Amino acid sequence: MSKKHIEECVRASLEGYFRDLRGTEPDGMYEMLVKAVEKPLLEVVMSKADQNQSRAAEWLGLNRNTLRKKLVEHRLLK
Repeated sequence: MSKKHIEECVRASLEGYFRDLRGTEPDGMYEMLVKAVEKPLLEVVMSKADQNQSRAAEWLGLNRNTLRKKLVEHRLLK
């Protein structure tokens, strides 16, 4: 899956989101989108990294402590 494909999926989802609003103005979209993407991203990367936080942090380009904080925020630590 290419970066372009992911961008197209996000774009299509956002277009659908605006259609579903039926003219109502959105609120807090940035935080909503980050939260919607971040949790599944962390779940998949942690799974593929065999729950190895150091490896996952490296793949994500994050500091391990930052990754740990995000895992706690999303209640993904076992």
